Amino acid sequence: MILLAALLMSHCCWSLAAAESTELERIAKCDTKCSQGLQCKAKQSIGWFHPPCQNPAEGLNTTSVLHNVSFSTVMKCEGRQKCSLHLRIKTVLRLTESTHGVSVCTVTSGMTSNCQNFKFSKASREKMSGLQVEVENDCTQVFPNQQVQVTVETVPNYCGLTWTSSYQAPGCISEDLRRHVPDCITGRLSYNNIPERKELSVKVSDMLEGHDYNVRLCYKNFICIGAGAPTLIKKEQPIKSVTLPYSRPLPCLCIEGWSAVMDAPRVQLCPFKDRVEELWSGITFDPLEETLLWEPSCPITAVAALCQKQENGVCLDLPQSSQNVSREKVTFSKVDPHPQLCVKFTAGSQSWTRCPFADGRFQAWEVSVTRQQGHKEMKMSSQINATFSVGLCVKSEGSSECHATETQSVHVEKHKAVDLKMAGELYDSCLQVKRVDVKHAVTVIHCPKQCDQPHARPVVASQASLDLTWVVLPVGVCLSGIIIITLVLHVMLTVYQRRKQKRNAVCTSKKQTGPDLDCVVSALQTQPVLHEGVLIPDSPQCKNNEKANLISK
Repeated sequence: MILLAALLMSHCCWSLAAAESTELERIAKCDTKCSQGLQCKAKQSIGWFHPPCQNPAEGLNTTSVLHNVSFSTVMKCEGRQKCSLHLRIKTVLRLTESTHGVSVCTVTSGMTSNCQNFKFSKASREKMSGLQVEVENDCTQVFPNQQVQVTVETVPNYCGLTWTSSYQAPGCISEDLRRHVPDCITGRLSYNNIPERKELSVKVSDMLEGHDYNVRLCYKNFICIGAGAPTLIKKEQPIKSVTLPYSRPLPCLCIEGWSAVMDAPRVQLCPFKDRVEELWSGITFDPLEETLLWEPSCPITAVAALCQKQENGVCLDLPQSSQNVSREKVTFSKVDPHPQLCVKFTAGSQSWTRCPFADGRFQAWEVSVTRQQGHKEMKMSSQINATFSVGLCVKSEGSSECHATETQSVHVEKHKAVDLKMAGELYDSCLQVKRVDVKHAVTVIHCPKQCDQPHARPVVASQASLDLTWVVLPVGVCLSGIIIITLVLHVMLTVYQRRKQKRNAVCTSKKQTGPDLDCVVSALQTQPVLHEGVLIPDSPQCKNNEKANLISK
């Protein structure tokens, strides 16, 4: 445990030391320092004309005078955000009585030479002659990322005793400079994406004190091209935030911010830099020119190629259709707009496929299969004048490839269907069709036997028979019920009539005797007459008998 704790502490110490090492050394004021005992005096001078060198003094070894010259950058601050950079130059030389001092000149792009002379007193030269001494000065102000040419010479300027080198000041990439040097202070941006409203809520911190701040959206290219007017955040605002609407989350869409001062450095933050898939939309098609167009919304290194979408979802590249993508518009000329034709974009190790004709809006031709009198007929129709390669092909079992066995050229005029004469041989084969009057076209396979199965019709007839049974069965049940009820009523009515006749005969026998028996017998023997489905007894005979009996009396 003790060993582990020691390792952790050492790691923390190293981390802190590394963090501190990124900060520049601070100075309270610029100064010139010389070795102890060496009296030196600095004098600033601006030289338009450099004096010619002199021949070295007798006995002066030019190779041993200047030993080493080193550079470093220090920071002088007058406030938290008011720091400047200074170049510290340290020179090591072997002092001689003929060397009166050292001259250090700096030259920057577009500026004149700025020289400082450091002269040694005669007493110190005589006292320290032959010793190595140091001269250090940090009063040369530089700017971030500035290139400086430094020349060190002796005073007087002896020929062969000149040392020249270049130095580049640290740039604003340093965190220390971005916090404290005004030329590097850009402010800090943070954001919150609100996708449902397509808005970016942006907050700004560490702004340049005493100044307003600009925020905008832009499209990053060589420069960041503005997507609208910048929004100004006032220095007095307590909450430094702004809401920026956007249309599409493109990878080159960035938030840019800068202080409202002349030539202020800018900071950029790109929230959607990983949304590469957003670039592959916006494919257009010109049906008159038969041209497929796509223009990248952002600069990107990719490859665009045409491909044919298979049933398994794989898109096979069409030959000679690849184009490199950078910033220019991609154009595919003479394209057959078939639903299976797609565009494949490849960037790095990833690929994306877009099928602009999948909805069939631009499909120019089609093959239809019909069955008439037991024979299949195939027709090809087109919305434009076009030429096709049509052939029979045989599919290998378990494979999507179709090997052509016979091919012929077919020309189809606009809105005029053409019969394909080889349709009668398609029972065991498929039809392979490709448009040949364009540069880029897919090869389409039509297999009629897969879409016109022999058992399809019986299935439909059986279904129709089943539907008819559901109609006839209830009707038959209803008719049977009506017939049964009619028969029952008929029987009941017959029984009722016979019982009524019997009662009438009994009543008559009680009132009459003798000849009246003939009436009773006649009434009992008389069969009822069926009149339109109703039983009517033959009563007139009984009445005639009664009349005859009355007359005889």
